[in-house]
Amino acid sequence: MSLLASRLAPRIVEEDGAFRTRMLALAAGMPNVIALGRGDPDFHTPSHIVAAAKAAIDANHHHYTGPTGLPALRTAIAADLKAAHGLDYGADEIVVTAGAQEGIMLTMLGLCAPGDEVLITSPRFTTYDTAVRLCGGVPVPVPTYEKDDFALDVAEIERRVTPRTRMFVLTSPNNPTGAVTPPAAIRAIADLAIRYDLLVVADEIYARMIYAPNAHLSIATLPGMRERTVTLNGFSKTYAMTGWRVGYLAAPGDFVAQVTEPRHTLSINTCTISQYAALAALTGPQEPVQQMLADYAERRAWLMPALTAAGFTYGHPGGAFYIYTNISSSGLPAPEFCERLLRETGVMVFPGTMFGDTSTDYIRISYLQPLPLIREAMARIAEFAHGA
Repeated sequence: MSLLASRLAPRIVEEDGAFRTRMLALAAGMPNVIALGRGDPDFHTPSHIVAAAKAAIDANHHHYTGPTGLPALRTAIAADLKAAHGLDYGADEIVVTAGAQEGIMLTMLGLCAPGDEVLITSPRFTTYDTAVRLCGGVPVPVPTYEKDDFALDVAEIERRVTPRTRMFVLTSPNNPTGAVTPPAAIRAIADLAIRYDLLVVADEIYARMIYAPNAHLSIATLPGMRERTVTLNGFSKTYAMTGWRVGYLAAPGDFVAQVTEPRHTLSINTCTISQYAALAALTGPQEPVQQMLADYAERRAWLMPALTAAGFTYGHPGGAFYIYTNISSSGLPAPEFCERLLRETGVMVFPGTMFGDTSTDYIRISYLQPLPLIREAMARIAEFAHGA
């Protein structure tokens, strides 16, 4: 062990990324892999967004911005949140971050003190666990279940509230399950948050990806919730801009003022060129987004009955672009299923254990390939599962 590794600060805890690394390395060495693992849209970023980035470079718009982001972008974000979700924020209540991922870290730096318990929808995007631990807090998973289509049950939240509970992380639609928590449950969660004086982090990165008849409700629109909620969102998923790294948080202005210097310390500002691209994303034509969503819906509609025909069950995915699939009928635990599936068929999916799931019955399928490739992948998956 190196001297540096032997003197790690206590906030750094060992996290097992070996399985993900092994899968990606294995896939990189194989021909014709059909990747249904990562949450990275397969579409190109729309051309008008790319053109705006090129224009920013040519116009010398590639220097520092203020730490909270371009004023025009913050104004556009506030207007979009109002139009899309009824959220009432001013430009001075927006912080543009290097992806929603940085927004998660900034939020926890601002709100999570040592010893605080943070309730998190589970299975979950485990970046939250890391961010909470780095701030000295304790992540507390709130389980969701296939029988409920992985939607949140308020009773499951309430039974985990203790005097040390600081906040609840609400992710809807959820990664990895695609679950949409219904508006009635969102209202009940708001009532619970007020009753126990909890803060809420509302992760709405997939809020534009909702399939009828499901509906999204932003919790910060409800009475008494704006003052206790940080809303997180970004451009990666909706606009196929994962590598551009533009996210944002929306919160009351006095909180934003307090986290501005920490945000400056993290990365000074979000890539300026990417900010101009994000501005074009919001203010330019939305038809490319609608086409992407239509394609996702078509893939989802084909994949669900195909999974059923293969003998798998799943929670009904009301949003995002994932199906959290129960593969217990194969007789294999999910990590082994995924590794063998990749080695033997060239299809890459990820086990639920990578998303904090204590069960080994589930895999996450990302339908982020053209439909002909999804059909081919599903044929390989079905043949593999029946022979396992």
